Amino acid sequence: MNLIRTWQIFRKDLAIGPRSPLLIFMLLIPLLMALIMQLVFGALVTSQPRLAYVDEGNSELRPRLEALPGTRVSRLDSAQLLLRAVEANDHDGGIILPAGFDQALRSGGKPPLQLYFSGESYAMNRLMVVVSILDLMRALEGRQPPVTVELVKLEEGPPQPLHVRFVPVIIFFSFALAGIFAPASMLVDEKVQRTLTAVLATPASMKEILLGKGLVGVVLSFALALVSLLLNGVRVGDFGGLLVVLLVVSVFWSCLGLIIGLLARNPEMLFAVVKGAGAFFFGPAVFYIFPDWPQWIARMFPSFWAIDPLWQLIANDAELADVLPSLAIVAGMCLLAIPAILALSRRTVSQLA
Repeated sequence: MNLIRTWQIFRKDLAIGPRSPLLIFMLLIPLLMALIMQLVFGALVTSQPRLAYVDEGNSELRPRLEALPGTRVSRLDSAQLLLRAVEANDHDGGIILPAGFDQALRSGGKPPLQLYFSGESYAMNRLMVVVSILDLMRALEGRQPPVTVELVKLEEGPPQPLHVRFVPVIIFFSFALAGIFAPASMLVDEKVQRTLTAVLATPASMKEILLGKGLVGVVLSFALALVSLLLNGVRVGDFGGLLVVLLVVSVFWSCLGLIIGLLARNPEMLFAVVKGAGAFFFGPAVFYIFPDWPQWIARMFPSFWAIDPLWQLIANDAELADVLPSLAIVAGMCLLAIPAILALSRRTVSQLA
């Protein structure tokens, strides 16, 4: 196998393949879904409390507030801006530090502390904000907090909000439409237009052609899934782990795209195969939307293992080490797909001869 020829095939397909109007439309679907979710719900996942504050008297609490661990803190210029921002759920909570607050607190007085919460904020975020502010008050008085608060996440908890449970749906379409449809449609187009026969007449081999088109599927699905997440402000604790998971999962979906592209002889057959297998691929995503359903059923779908690692990183603050068993299963399925791809490629070459 010549890597230079593979690179040239990859560059050609990456430059020309996505220009297809149908492929462009298919690639835009996940982005449109992400934008709609952003408009309807705002950010898909807010993993950290969002606190805004107004300092009317140059309080010593300001640097301490801005250094709060695990909290996104923003300073606003006026109480009116803060009230509007909290009411619009741009922040989970807001605090107004009046002039002379520090002196009154140190002198033993009970100065008013105006603390506001959004009606749409999560109870956990409210709790974290209150506990953090109480600790800051005691520190300003020169006292140590009476307890150390440790947040422990239990294995079983309440269902995630609906807009969070739609994350696997958007990610599924990002992977399926880019990873599966892109290499499959390019293969079918070349078979129909007989350009695949012309390419095989050159020194390029079928393995090099498949590897080049597979890389296009990996790049497009990786980029589309990442952009879909970024559009909705998704934040993860292990961003490096997220990139690794996206890469491995993109390889899995691209392998499926190559198999479908080799099986389909024309666009009509391609759509029939994708439509017929769509419910099978999409099945696990439905179980995230309806968490009361028996979750063991979702594990019977091969595509579950390609979606769940991302769900764990995004919704449950997992790290790469936590999802390595699932990634190993995905990698194993990719290895199992290689013999099938090679067998189908030999059949395709014999049909073109």
